[in-house]
Amino acid sequence: MNKPKMASEKGVPNNSRVQILLAQLEKLSGDSMVRDPESARQITSKLLHLIQTQEKTSKEMMSKGTSGMDVILNSLEITRDTQTILNILCILSELLTLGKGRRVGVFVSKGGTAVLLRILINANKEFHPSEELMLQLHSLLAKVGPKDRKLGMKARLTGALNITINLIKKNLQNAKLLLPCLQVLRVYSANIINAISLGKSGAIELMFKIVAPYSKKNTTLIKVAVDALCALLKSKTNARRAVEGDYVPTLLSLYLDWHRKDTWHRHTVIRKGLLGCLRNVTNIKLGRQAFTKADGMRILYNSSIECLSVRTLDPLVNASSLIMRKCFPKNRLPLPTIKSAFTYQLEHVLPSGPVARLYSQPPEGRTHAQVCSEPLKKVDDVVDDSDDNEDTEADTENDTENEEDEKDCGSLNDDIEKDINKLHPEKIPSRPYEELRVYEKFFVELSQDFQGFNFESSTTSSSAQSAQPIVVPTAQLPSPNHVSARTAHDVSNSFAPSPTLYTSQADTGDCVKNLDQKVVAPKHPAEQKLSQASERVPLNADEMESKQKHPKPTQSPLHLEGIAIRCLAAAGGGGSDCGSEGAEDEVGEGAVLEVPDTAQLLPLHDLDLYVKMVKQTKSVPHYTEVAYPDYFGHVAPTCREPLLERLYGVQRSKIFQDIERLIYPNHIMDKVVYDLDIPGCPVIESDGESLKFNSQFESGNLRKAIQIRKYEYDLILNSDINSNHHHQWFYFEVSGMRVGTMYRFNIINCEKSNSQFNYGMQVLMYSVQEAISGRPRWVRTGTDICYYKNHFARSSIATGGQKGKSYYTMTFSTTFSHKDDVCYFSYHYPYTYSSLKMHLSKLEAMKPPGIYLRQDVLCETLGGNSCLLLTVTAMPESNSSDHICQFRNRPLIFLSARVHPGETNASWVMKGTLEFLMGTSLLAATLRESFIFKIVPMLNPDGVINGNHRCSLSGEDLNRQWQNPNPDLHPTIYHTKSLLQYLAHTQRTPLVFCDYHGHSRKKNVFMYGCSLKETVWQSNISATPCDLEEDLAYRALPKILSQIAPAFSMASCSFVVERSKESTARVVVWREIGVQRSYTMESTVCGCDQGKYKGFQVGTKELEEMGAQFCVALLRLKRMTGLHSHQHLLDLESDLIGIQPKVVSCPTTYVMDEDEPSFLEAVDYSAESNDEDTEVDLEAAAASVATSTDAGEVPERLSDSENNHDAWKSEPVTSSH
Repeated sequence: MNKPKMASEKGVPNNSRVQILLAQLEKLSGDSMVRDPESARQITSKLLHLIQTQEKTSKEMMSKGTSGMDVILNSLEITRDTQTILNILCILSELLTLGKGRRVGVFVSKGGTAVLLRILINANKEFHPSEELMLQLHSLLAKVGPKDRKLGMKARLTGALNITINLIKKNLQNAKLLLPCLQVLRVYSANIINAISLGKSGAIELMFKIVAPYSKKNTTLIKVAVDALCALLKSKTNARRAVEGDYVPTLLSLYLDWHRKDTWHRHTVIRKGLLGCLRNVTNIKLGRQAFTKADGMRILYNSSIECLSVRTLDPLVNASSLIMRKCFPKNRLPLPTIKSAFTYQLEHVLPSGPVARLYSQPPEGRTHAQVCSEPLKKVDDVVDDSDDNEDTEADTENDTENEEDEKDCGSLNDDIEKDINKLHPEKIPSRPYEELRVYEKFFVELSQDFQGFNFESSTTSSSAQSAQPIVVPTAQLPSPNHVSARTAHDVSNSFAPSPTLYTSQADTGDCVKNLDQKVVAPKHPAEQKLSQASERVPLNADEMESKQKHPKPTQSPLHLEGIAIRCLAAAGGGGSDCGSEGAEDEVGEGAVLEVPDTAQLLPLHDLDLYVKMVKQTKSVPHYTEVAYPDYFGHVAPTCREPLLERLYGVQRSKIFQDIERLIYPNHIMDKVVYDLDIPGCPVIESDGESLKFNSQFESGNLRKAIQIRKYEYDLILNSDINSNHHHQWFYFEVSGMRVGTMYRFNIINCEKSNSQFNYGMQVLMYSVQEAISGRPRWVRTGTDICYYKNHFARSSIATGGQKGKSYYTMTFSTTFSHKDDVCYFSYHYPYTYSSLKMHLSKLEAMKPPGIYLRQDVLCETLGGNSCLLLTVTAMPESNSSDHICQFRNRPLIFLSARVHPGETNASWVMKGTLEFLMGTSLLAATLRESFIFKIVPMLNPDGVINGNHRCSLSGEDLNRQWQNPNPDLHPTIYHTKSLLQYLAHTQRTPLVFCDYHGHSRKKNVFMYGCSLKETVWQSNISATPCDLEEDLAYRALPKILSQIAPAFSMASCSFVVERSKESTARVVVWREIGVQRSYTMESTVCGCDQGKYKGFQVGTKELEEMGAQFCVALLRLKRMTGLHSHQHLLDLESDLIGIQPKVVSCPTTYVMDEDEPSFLEAVDYSAESNDEDTEVDLEAAAASVATSTDAGEVPERLSDSENNHDAWKSEPVTSSH
């Protein structure tokens, strides 16, 4: 090493004593220091004395601009005198102790650790190494080691590892020397390769000799040894060595001893270190087996329960919880197969893909008893033998030891499209125009001349509506091979020509079992209608004879041409009573179904009309019942519902209750009370101590219910038809409850790794008793809600080959307020296909004059249901050529929704859009005069009807089929894309395309768009300025929405094109059709964390308001694009928007799948600030669709904005009706 030249800093006198001594030390050359060690010894001794007695001395040596550290290190490397070395080591120890982190960093940067290792190697060559020297060297290495990331590699290459481990072996009783050696060993073991090498040298055995048996002597030494052992066991090789050495019971025994004897909790660090050792050992399968064999579950469970009362011991409880969850034996779901309980046989199956793999699997049929008796045998649901997240050999290390740097330098998102050629929108003429001409019939308004139409009439001409449903000739008719897994009779009754649904013989026999009961005459007009409807159509001759002898019962299902409406029981609960005997004996004279009068509250809801629509709906299970919420309707609450505040320790308590199942199996009932896999009658009779469940109605989803404890139930959701996964949407009925009793429900086969249920979202409940009392509405309910990984293993078949995956549990608790109630639970506000048809029929019937409305059948779905296409615009003022020309040349807006059945919020937003478009306000009229709207309100009717979450009957996500849709498997996508292709061929490309969706893991409403520039910015693609030429018009509509819609968040929007989304509607319409403003609008299922609705859960009122605000935004977009120049519209918009706020520009960033932190044990709600939103509140920005008191008028009105944020936070918000 070159000798450093002394330098002085301004303010430090050159003739100071420290500087003089350093100068003298510097003058000693290498040879002179060896020849005259006494001089070096005296100088270093004086320096040490000054540092120990005068605080300013160390500051002078370490001041910026001085070279004191260089002189010290140079002398340390040159000298061979032991005493001089000890003096310098003591000087360094004093300097680094006082200077804390900064001085250590300087020492490391100047190569100090390498010097110490060389001295250690040289000192070890002595026949009798100096104990004091070894002590000082290891003390310094322990102090500076954590700051030197490469110390482990240096120690391994120089051979220092063996020196340290040999010192430990020889000095097990010498605590003074042992402590620094263990501290250095802990630093060395942070390097995985070092840990393996140390394990081979016997380090594991040495650590157990130090930490065991239990002793409170020298707890500092034990703590360091436990930490070193924990670092060593991070290596799976060492973990296996510990298991093979039978050290897992030793660790558990040690932990239990410390738990019992550390009564004052003074040594929790040692207890936490022992749990860390157990955590690392149980990372391997052998470790988990050894842990379970040693009764580790019971030991940690009991110790954790005893720690719950002391809040400071929460780290121990959380660590124990993680270990127990990891070691909980993996089980398969208690199902005969993970395929859907319902079967729809596809005539055409693509040669590859998940559906093809599903069809290639052999059919299985096992009973619940068989499944439970053989829980680990493979059916088509496999319990994987691999460890969770276990690599084939994880004990490897990059010798550069820059793993963290490499991660930082890696791409943040490899999914972003990096091919610049794919980022240029191009109209791709994939189909010839002659093939597309068949779609002219859906655009008759573009050629209609309105001759003979009386424009003075108050109603529109019949020519404005299609005379009969238009079905595209290429659309395939449904296959007759529809097989339901529930009944054998469904096979013979597959989709009869009549639109009426028929019950199977088994279902009919069960449902008409109670026809001899009495019924009290209805008192309400609506009840009278219901009673008359129920008696209009007998099912068969026996029923007709029974009708003549006995009145219709109120508590049994009412049959309306095969459709049964669930009714309340007078006592003992309700629900589906398939196979029940004696229920009629409990009915008294007062058992009356009181139908709520919702005509004034819901002008677009008609009970009889809804039943009529249900009878025309075709489902794979052949549903024969109507759910009460869909029948009665939903009236939005008058006040907003706040996000649920999470209580501390909720998830932990739920996990402990799950662990109790394994520890105390005799306490578990494990009683199946509902099972769709039982043909004919899934409701299993009980002694009245269990709840009754039902999901056999449109959009229902619940496959199985198992009673675990007296008031706790495990619920299993049904897979999408022709799929073996996609579990999220649920909608089911519960009856037979006890008032005031707390029930716990666990949905145990959720798939997503996180959920808004962890961040304030609640489930929805509908009470029939509340409905008949005049409050027919869905309300947020549930306490102790959390979402966490459970012990049920996912099949590698359902995870694309990935092994070691687990399901997640969504758990909530609730009480019931009414006796003999029937309640429904749902993931989000249900919106069925029959509801859509009813709403469209009512909108058409209540249509104001001057509106051009046409409803076509775009195509038939696989299930034989109609995919509807709406055309909405304004009638021309007259049949003059100018007016007809203006009518035909209006720009087109293309909207679609509900491609994913479980995203019901998309339908509520679409409902708000449709009601605004059909409104009588001047804004709505102007909007109709400005555009022609083409709307497909439900792209996936089959999925909606059959309770799917994401797929159609083809078992595929339809929003991933837009690139190359198959007309046989994806008819709705094929024909919707064909409509757009036809418009592109005829030079009528829509101005805006927007597909309404729902988002399950983000808050607020936001948009995804497509931008070449923003994708390039995010992916760092090298591109020329010519390549980046792009009109920024794609940002206009989202910016407008962020100004006028309270729930909309511009900060959550993204305009990046991802590879995984290249086959979605948004990207395909942008790239192939050439629509620059092509969007996906995502609405939260949870609530908002910004704006006026911050801190509240979203409701149907806010969703419908969002749909209306989308229309208002189109008005402003029209003005910005210069399509028209109606001054009265500008005035209206000025009143609507008020003073335009300053829009804070923020760079668009890639929107990940979830915006919440990864949820493990606890949620830090401090991140969700309650500070008031500082954005400018816009006058009349929140356009809500208000219910009109005039039944003949379509409700549409913009509500005033609430200027005082504090007011609506402190008091209930009244309805704007």
